[in-house]
Amino acid sequence: MKKLVVTVFSAVAVVLAASGSGWAASLVATVDVSAQTMTIKKHGRVIHRWKVSTARSGYITPRGQYRPIRMHRMWYSRKYDMSPMPYSIFFHGGYAIHGTNAVKRLGQPASHGCVRLRTDNAAELYALVKQVGPGNTRIHVVN
Repeated sequence: MKKLVVTVFSAVAVVLAASGSGWAASLVATVDVSAQTMTIKKHGRVIHRWKVSTARSGYITPRGQYRPIRMHRMWYSRKYDMSPMPYSIFFHGGYAIHGTNAVKRLGQPASHGCVRLRTDNAAELYALVKQVGPGNTRIHVVN
């Protein structure tokens, strides 16, 4: 009987892992646009809360749930005069979470739609995503 129970639990675990829906993401970055903050949870526990800047008037930061689609230690925006975007984590088309030197604007809308944060915080997030893997990371952008 014990062997049967172990076999059944093992089979269920394999099915859930294959479907991807049975497990919570190891790393969740929640961007609260109204509060201009990002909260990082690893295995359900809050490990960081940082000020960010999202889209200023006339631009949007897309709301929704995403996975990282590509990452670059340094990226230069072709759309905005080759502006540097250190530790970029792209999550929806050309929208990314990335570092900025414009730290005086953090905590208020200031970007063209990307999520900006202090470069050292962006580096920390980038390392965490590398550690757990983009497939085990979720990015939630909420009001």
